[in-house]
Amino acid sequence: MNYGFIDFVGNIGVVIIVVAYLLLQLDRIKSSDLAYSVLNAVGASLIVASLIVDFNLSALLMEVFWVLISFIGIGRHFRLKTIRS
Repeated sequence: MNYGFIDFVGNIGVVIIVVAYLLLQLDRIKSSDLAYSVLNAVGASLIVASLIVDFNLSALLMEVFWVLISFIGIGRHFRLKTIRS
């Protein structure tokens, strides 16, 4: 097995998603916080980048939906912020 830069990128994405989930479980962030959605979107995007090189359809679909759902959370954050202002 060759471990290259793109593998490293994907692993960083995994670490970001796991850290976001850990912070959520430790009550350091809320699921409605912008940071939670951004961490998930960035992490999943890095995993998508690695999956484009080392293609796996099931994993790619999962991560693409993870990014899209994170964008919903990001959009919701800014919509609520605008309403509150």
